[in-house]
Amino acid sequence: MSNAHFKVPLPINEPIKSYAPGSSEKEELKKKIAELKSQKIEIPLIIGGEEIKTGNTAEIVIPHDKKHVLGVYHKAGKKEVDMAIEAAIEARKEWSEMPWEHRVAIFLKMADLLAGPWRSTLNAATMLGQSKTAYQAEIDSACELIDFWRFNAYYMTQLMSDQPYSPAGMWNRVEYRPLEGFVFAVTPFNFTSIAGNLPTAPAIVGNVSLWKPASSSVYSGYFLMKLFEEAGLPKGVINYIPGSGGQVGNPVMASEHLAGIHFTGSTSVFQNMWKTIADNLKHMKYYPRIVGETGGKDFIFAHNSADVDALAVAALRGAFEYQGQKCSAASRMYVPKSIWPEFKEKYVAEVNKIKMGDVQDFTNFMSAVIDEAAFKSITEYIDFAKEAADAEFITGGNYDDSKGYFIEPTTIVTSNPKFKTMEEEIFGPVLTIYVYDDEKFDEALDLCDTTSPYALTGAIWAQDRAVLVKMSDKLKNTAGNFYINDKPTAAVVGQQPFGGGRASGTNDKAGSAMNIMRWMTARTIKETFVPPKDWRYPFMGEE
Repeated sequence: MSNAHFKVPLPINEPIKSYAPGSSEKEELKKKIAELKSQKIEIPLIIGGEEIKTGNTAEIVIPHDKKHVLGVYHKAGKKEVDMAIEAAIEARKEWSEMPWEHRVAIFLKMADLLAGPWRSTLNAATMLGQSKTAYQAEIDSACELIDFWRFNAYYMTQLMSDQPYSPAGMWNRVEYRPLEGFVFAVTPFNFTSIAGNLPTAPAIVGNVSLWKPASSSVYSGYFLMKLFEEAGLPKGVINYIPGSGGQVGNPVMASEHLAGIHFTGSTSVFQNMWKTIADNLKHMKYYPRIVGETGGKDFIFAHNSADVDALAVAALRGAFEYQGQKCSAASRMYVPKSIWPEFKEKYVAEVNKIKMGDVQDFTNFMSAVIDEAAFKSITEYIDFAKEAADAEFITGGNYDDSKGYFIEPTTIVTSNPKFKTMEEEIFGPVLTIYVYDDEKFDEALDLCDTTSPYALTGAIWAQDRAVLVKMSDKLKNTAGNFYINDKPTAAVVGQQPFGGGRASGTNDKAGSAMNIMRWMTARTIKETFVPPKDWRYPFMGEE
């Protein structure tokens, strides 16, 4: 039993490496990419620390070079889900009772391993499996995930230090414990950092997790599991069960031991999960904690006092970095007519300079979208706009899947503020712009507020401070992450806690103490030192 009050080191955001020509990190990363490409691996389930092969497999291909197979992965079914639940519940007995400082030490070690010897491996795996450029991988699979582990450990200790007042004669205190049962972590393809955070944030505070990664990011997820193992995470604390949503999700959500859902993905899937859980409540031991970050239709709204040069850069980066496959990516834009000609000229000139191709060519700004399904979905929106009378293209509009799933950075201008691509989430490199009359500024703000059911991220642009105040107030419910004179992407752990409302999720703010609190349950304890020995109260005495 420890008899000291431990403090977790104050976290500082992991510095982003430049991968500049001649740098050691660039040379190391290129070698690792070549090494991984030369191998073909078989990825098993990992349940209770044991590798399980089901024989039901699928191929892992490189999105920008779809004929190159990186390996195969095994899919879980009900049998394996039941095994994972059993392994998690068994692991919880020891893990939940482990002194918190020893749990934290494992995650701080994970962060140091990722910052050092594992950095090039996770970045290379993310570049190959998810078609991220070196910079996009670095800020995601390295820096953001390192930050999640360091900051989450620190937030946990902050929460535990929150204790109640104790009057004379008693001692009031609160203990913070993990949830009973297990947490189901369902992670997306687009951020390795989210994939690493969703099962581990609950685990830091003593929970156990079943982790279902997106099928298109099983590759980087497997390397994360190997990193967890090297850091000393006990067997069964996190169980890796890739597979189809129904084959994995249905038996998980039918389990009486389900204590929580940590989800990032589509709004429709999350809503169906919520409904399924509600229907199953009568069979469950607990009311599961449901934490979800879902879709977005993120905006940039410009006033005529905006800095046009900076606005053009923000629109380009916000819409087209990582092929627009970010929940926070700029997808709709409102530009006043008075600055439109200048903005259009500068914006189009810069977008036309974008290079797209294989991520191994570090001069490319963009690469392929994740898979055939995404390619088909995104190009259907492009084809729709091509046939529409109230839309025109000022950049892109072309696509080609002969080698990889490539879609040009596409910009649509519409005269209809309710045009389909202004309203619906596309999740690809497509930005739609509506040009509004300057004198209809207030109406345009109303359109921005009401056009989309989502409220994830948004950005406003103006040099006039009074206008910024007005815009911020009018659009206060449109985005959980709100940006002033910046693009609506690139939230940093510890700086901009991430999450949105409306149809965008529960806004439990990944990368903050708010999220960690969701995975803890509190017990209030009152200890009286000298309890009364007479049951009668003074008011009962005779007059």
